[in-house]
This record gives sequence, C-alpha cells and structure tokens, in this order.
Amino acid sequence: MSELAKRIAFAVAAIPVVAGAVYIGDAPLAVLLSIASALGAWEYARLAEAAGARPMGKWTIVLAALIPLALHALRLGYAVPGIAWIAMLIPLLLSIALWTRGSAGKPIESVATTLFGVWYTGGMLAFVYALRYHRFAITAVAGSLLVALPVVLTWLNDSGAFFFGKKLGKTKLMPTVSPGKTWAGAWGALGTTIVSTYLISQFVLKPYAGLGLTLVGVVIFGAVMSLAAQVGDLVESMLKREAGLKDSSNLIPGHGGVLDRTDSLLFTVPIAYVMLEQLLVVAR
Repeated sequence: MSELAKRIAFAVAAIPVVAGAVYIGDAPLAVLLSIASALGAWEYARLAEAAGARPMGKWTIVLAALIPLALHALRLGYAVPGIAWIAMLIPLLLSIALWTRGSAGKPIESVATTLFGVWYTGGMLAFVYALRYHRFAITAVAGSLLVALPVVLTWLNDSGAFFFGKKLGKTKLMPTVSPGKTWAGAWGALGTTIVSTYLISQFVLKPYAGLGLTLVGVVIFGAVMSLAAQVGDLVESMLKREAGLKDSSNLIPGHGGVLDRTDSLLFTVPIAYVMLEQLLVVAR
C-alpha cells in the first residue's frame, strides 16, 4: 500500500471515531485524549532519550495520561488535586530520582525533562476537553464546533503554507529546522487562516452555534492561530532534529507518530481556548 493510500485509509477510519468522541464528550472524549496523551508522552520520551536526555519514561506516560481524566473528573464534581497537590509532583519526582538515578543520573535534567513532557503532551491535549465544555458551549453542537475551529484552521493553515510555498516559495523560513518551509508559505498560511476564520465564523459558528467573532476578533484570532500552528510545527521539527529522528514514531500508518499529527494542535488548541474566552461573542 502506498503512503498516500495509508494516509487516506487511516483518515477514513479515524475521523468518525474522533468526531464521535468529541460530539459525545464526557468519558469517551476523556479516554481518547488520555490514550493520545500517553502515546504522545511515549514518543516524547523516545525523542528525549535519542537526544541524550534521561526522562522518567513511565512516569511521563502515566502522568500525561491522567491529566485529561482528571479534567473530566473535575467537571463531574469529583475532588481532584489542586495546584498545591500538583506542585507535589516536583518533590515526588525528585525523590524518585534520588533513589533510582542518584547524582550520576542527571536528576535535574531527568525531572525537568519529565515535567516538560507531561505538560507538552497531556497538558496541552487536555484543552480539547476544555474547549468541548467551554462556557459558551451550551450545546453539544456548539462544543464540537469550538473544538473543530482550531483543528480546521490548523489544517487550512498547513494547506495554505503548502500551496503558496509550492507556487511562490523561494526564500527559506528556517532551513536549519525545516528546510521545506518558506516565507511565501508562511505569509500565504497567514492570509488563508484569517480568511478561513471569517468564513467559519460567519457561515458555521453563527448559524449552528449562535456564536461568532467581530471583524477585529477574526483578524486577531486568525493571525494568532496561524502563527501558533506554524511555530508548533517548527518546534516539533526542532525536537526531532535534536534527536536525529525523522518521525516521532511509526504508530500511525503513513503519518508517522501522534506528535507528528498533533504538533501544531499542541499550540493552537490551548491558545484558542484562552483567546476565545476574550474574543467569542454571542451572535445576534
């Protein structure tokens, strides 16, 4: 099977599952995000080890997987660890490093790498759940569309970058990190994302969710989404180059790994949540 055929087959199988989990929300979405977080954390640990670091692999995976589940438990009204208890992760991991790594095992690097990996994967992916239950998401459709907004904009941003980069790209954007990226592609992606934000706001969010963005909000949100998507992609490329790996893994046929598919979303989804808190308005 060709790489393109593998990509199409995976998309056909995965998109309905993901879309269904987002629409249903609750435990199915939390579990799906937990699995994705665990796999992403495993890939992150793999990259970190290839780069010469020594993260606590099992702890990275377990803690990352727990974050979406904890968010779900919080929404259901269960007591979950607050900020003070979360801070206890530092003495916990340092104590584990004391007994399992010692001073020769680079404990500072080990704990720091582990904590970063937990939040880079599980912490960021948990914002999908947060967007699904955003304070403006009063219906399942509205919540699903708020999740879809940064996801679709990220995809359109990538498409715009590819198209304009292919047609007009000459000057490389950051050749030492991602040789294929060009300034023309970056500017094309920016314009594509702003225009797409306007169209989605006017013809999807307003009629189907009763929500929207002002014209100023469209420009700000679209521009930031484009910047976040491009930086998120470049960041993962940077991590892979440091590790000397082409893909984060080969878990997804034709796509590489979980981090390869979510690199931009790890930036756009959390930023979308924060920005929509300020920019989203009830449509009239």
